[in-house]
Amino acid sequence: MQDFIITGGNRLSGEITLQGSKNSTLPIMAGAFLVNGKCTLLNCPKLTDVYSASRILNCLGSICRLKNNCAEIDSTAVSDSVIPENLMREMRSSIMFMGAILGRMGECTVSIPGGCELGPRPIDMHLTALSKMGAEITDRHGKIFCKIPDGRARGARISLSFPSVGATENIILCAVLADGETVINNAAREPEICDLCGFLRSCGAKIKGDGESRIIIEGVRELHSCEYTVMPDRIAGATYLSMTAATGGEIILKNACIAETEPFISVLEQTGCRIYSADNRIYIRRIGRLKSVKDRIRTMPHPGFPTDAQAVLMAALVTADGTSVFEENIFDCRYRHTDALIKMGADIQVMGKAAVIRGVPRLHGAEIEATDLRGGAAMAVAALAAEGITKLSCISHIDRGYENFEKIISAVGGKIRRE
Repeated sequence: MQDFIITGGNRLSGEITLQGSKNSTLPIMAGAFLVNGKCTLLNCPKLTDVYSASRILNCLGSICRLKNNCAEIDSTAVSDSVIPENLMREMRSSIMFMGAILGRMGECTVSIPGGCELGPRPIDMHLTALSKMGAEITDRHGKIFCKIPDGRARGARISLSFPSVGATENIILCAVLADGETVINNAAREPEICDLCGFLRSCGAKIKGDGESRIIIEGVRELHSCEYTVMPDRIAGATYLSMTAATGGEIILKNACIAETEPFISVLEQTGCRIYSADNRIYIRRIGRLKSVKDRIRTMPHPGFPTDAQAVLMAALVTADGTSVFEENIFDCRYRHTDALIKMGADIQVMGKAAVIRGVPRLHGAEIEATDLRGGAAMAVAALAAEGITKLSCISHIDRGYENFEKIISAVGGKIRRE
């Protein structure tokens, strides 16, 4: 097990080039399974979750090679429709392969995915939707068996009870090769959904409406090869912006997706930070002490405030003047990082979905343990702003979503090392 040793109290200054989006790369890799040919994905981040997705593809008979932020995936001769339980448990996003495998092979066998423990992530919507598209689904001994009797999914009209990103992705992945038209009502509108659809269109899929609440997919017989560039990671961007707000200084984010990051930036601006954006760059400078955010920060589906950015912003606000209030509406267990922040001197009170943060003058270093991907990143944000040394363990969570985390932070003046 590796740790981060972080010495706090240093202002950040410099430029950071954002990695490709983790939350785009994984469903796009699943989408490559649908292609009867070879796809080249550029701007792929080097993350443990991406390596897990590569192992799943290779297990299914695709040939996936990762090198220098490029993934080459050849799914011409796919041969299997079963993902072993050990691979499913490596990441929560593994469930999205279900739609792709079912769409290409007409059957699939998966198990409940692993990854961060953020509370229940029911897949009922996934299974109900796929059933409407012709799949017969049984659950035995923790394994889910899906089979389409005639081998090809059929189009359907599907209305989601909640705009679930995962369910929307699974339906799209199954629908692009289905017989007929599929309509998704109350679809997720996240930018990563649009990125997945952009990739699939580059392969010949017929999709319209992504980015809106109604997506229409007209099934085609076959998808062809393409080269595609993955969008920048807006959550990694929010993390480095929060880090600068917490520690002071100024940075420029290069290769940033400005419009997609706006729901986060609009809240961060309320803390008194100066933020400017143009030409795929975001500039931030903290002047004086941070101010609390007066309006309640509610996590919501896009275009609302992203749940993945809740923890990192909270880590910055624990030393802001005044009181800030978060309301977590997506995951039940997304405040697990608060115990570590409290150990470092933060004043946080959690009451159900709400967390009340009363700003304190300073934090102090401590020995803490990452609980999940974004919670671990939040602890690093707090540690960089704290007085003294912090030992952050279980950093494998952070490696799931951040490429070269310690190198990037060190390059802009933070003191962090892996040991």
